[in-house]
Amino acid sequence: MSARHIVKRTIKNLFLVLAFPIHLFFRLFTISGNPDSAFMSFSQGLSLVPGKPGIYLRAAFYRLTCPNTSDEITIGFLTIFSHRDTTIHRGVYIGPQCNVGKCEIGKNTLIGSGVHILSGTRQHSFEDVKKPIQEQGGHYRKIMIGDNSWIGNSAVIASSIGRGCIIGAGSVVTKDIEMLSIAVGNPCSVVKKR
Repeated sequence: MSARHIVKRTIKNLFLVLAFPIHLFFRLFTISGNPDSAFMSFSQGLSLVPGKPGIYLRAAFYRLTCPNTSDEITIGFLTIFSHRDTTIHRGVYIGPQCNVGKCEIGKNTLIGSGVHILSGTRQHSFEDVKKPIQEQGGHYRKIMIGDNSWIGNSAVIASSIGRGCIIGAGSVVTKDIEMLSIAVGNPCSVVKKR
């Protein structure tokens, strides 16, 4: 183990200790209300911490709060998570100004700036024209993004993406993408395989 790795791990452990009281405070908030609402509020607050301290603090908080999440991740400035049922694996980079819904992001995946990962395509029902859409409920789906994928800036992800995929900047993914695909467009379609 290199000296650089030891120093980095020591810093991450320090931030885990610093994030623990924030995590406990979050747990207290969940007792009296909606856990996802409390989680999003804490995510919004932590998204405002700039620079390396913010990156380390967000990684530590999500490691403590989200199931099976690594602290060997980078979460950019102004990136907000909306669901606690999110898993981020080791080596993931999520750029600034992203919105991350209910998902699992595989190891060593790169997500550009301004990407929106929705919790599926059925978050809002709208069949009853006499009832306001926001009162019709919906269904959240956990989106899966495979290991070693790359999602370009400003993409919108509403369906799962297989391992080793490349999704072009500005693409809108509304149907599952098979592994090792290069896909672009709105709606997103596969242009070739890797």
